[in-house]
Order: sequence, then structure tokens, then C-alpha cells
Amino acid sequence: METTKIAVFRGKEIRKTIHNNEWWFSITDVIEALTGTERPRKYWNDLKKKLIKEGYFEVSEKIGQLKFQAPDGKLRLTDGTNTETVFRIIQTIPSPKAEPFKRWLAKVGYERVQEIEDPELATKRTRALYKAKGYSDAWIEKRMRGIAIREELTDEWNNRGVKEQTEYAILTAEISKAAFGLTPSQYKKLKGLDRQNLRDHMTDLELIFSMLGEAATTEITRNRDTQGFVENKQAAAEGGGIAGDARKALETKTRKRVVSRQNYLGSPQDRKLLKGGK
Repeated sequence: METTKIAVFRGKEIRKTIHNNEWWFSITDVIEALTGTERPRKYWNDLKKKLIKEGYFEVSEKIGQLKFQAPDGKLRLTDGTNTETVFRIIQTIPSPKAEPFKRWLAKVGYERVQEIEDPELATKRTRALYKAKGYSDAWIEKRMRGIAIREELTDEWNNRGVKEQTEYAILTAEISKAAFGLTPSQYKKLKGLDRQNLRDHMTDLELIFSMLGEAATTEITRNRDTQGFVENKQAAAEGGGIAGDARKALETKTRKRVVSRQNYLGSPQDRKLLKGGK
């Protein structure tokens, strides 16, 4: 199912829609916002020819005709593309309005090269981003530890014959179901999330039990030397079950559910929750 929404860029509306499980944007809207042209469709047709002439032959593969809502309220087909290709298109637009984005893209590219040379920089930047969003230091520490535990587990899966993204998703869902009684998609629905990262909206306890489930799965996987998807699926269910048993024991003692509808969406109540307030 496609979900169409509006993004605002420099006061201009950019239509976007979910396609192939990612955001795709109206190319003519992006061009109009960056150039101010009154004929964005003509501008885009000329630019498309220029891109192909310059060797970007994949441009036709990266662009699709999607239905976006027109000013009259009707859905009409127009060229759309994903974020990566939008950035590629922006780089070719000779307009002063596009220059800030070109500089930003160059800066981001430089930072990624730095992170390859010194991976610790990526961790520092991630911490800084969470801090800027208002997360507490204690929450950030748990989130960063959770990321490390997750990477350790996925490395094990990769080394043991789990290669497809769909398999990673299934194994993750097994851990989540056993730990919380919910798959990640069900969990996101409970918290009222759409495209957001579920773990970025978890409370302290939710993060802790997520880590326990994945750490336990990693330990079981190594000790059994599991191989292939089927064996790792069984280990994932058992690892998640360990976290699930611990969660249930805590809930019995506290008479309070660990799984929460609360999430970090910027409200004062949610900020206070993540900072340990009452």
C-alpha cells in the first residue's frame, strides 16, 4: 500500500510516497524548489538527457512513474525516485539554491571517508546526534551498547549462512516475539510508529530486554555452532525466550508491563520518561 505525504523544502511542497518500502519523491517538485523554474517538467526532461549523456545510464532504472496527488486533488502519474537518486540529481542542477545541498553532500561524503579510517568517529557522531535530539546520557549508553550487541549477532548470522535480508528480518522477529510477545511491526504499531526506528523509541527497560534477547541468541548460536537459517531460527526463539522469561518475572514482581506505548516522539512527557522522570 502506498502512503502519500507532503514534505516541505524551502517553503515549497515536495510530494513523497512509499514505494518499494522506501520514500520516493516527485522529481519535478524537487526541481521547482531548487531552481524556481515555472516549467519544472521541461527542465527535468532536459536534465534527464544531460544525465544520460554524462554516463548516468542507470537513471531510467532508478526512476518510476508513480501516482502523486495533484493540486486538484486527483492522483496523477509523474516521475518519482528514491533519496539516493534525488541527491544525484541535485548534484547536476546548476542553481545557487542547490549549492548548499551540494556542499552538505560533500561534507557527508568526507565524514564517511573519515569514519572508514577511524570507526570511532562514527560512534561519536551517533552519540552527538542522539544528544542533540534530547536523549539522556544514560539512555544513549544503553542504545549504543544495544547497537554493538546487534552488530555482534548479525556478524554471527552472516558467518553461519544467513545472507538474505528477509532472513535477518525473520530471525529478528523470532527474538522479538519470544522476548516481548510482539513482532517488530506489531511493536511499532503499538507505539504509533511508521517509518521510525523502533529502538530509538524504546524505554530503558525495553532496550535492556532487547539487548538480553540478542546477547542470549549470540551465546546460544556460538555454543551450538548453529549453521543455516533453520538452526539459527531455533536459536533466535530460545534466545528471545530467555529475555521473555526475565521480562515476565520482572512484571510479576512489579505488577507493571515492560512493553509500553510510550515512545520518544518529542513530547515533554516522552522526554521525561526517557530521562527517568516521573
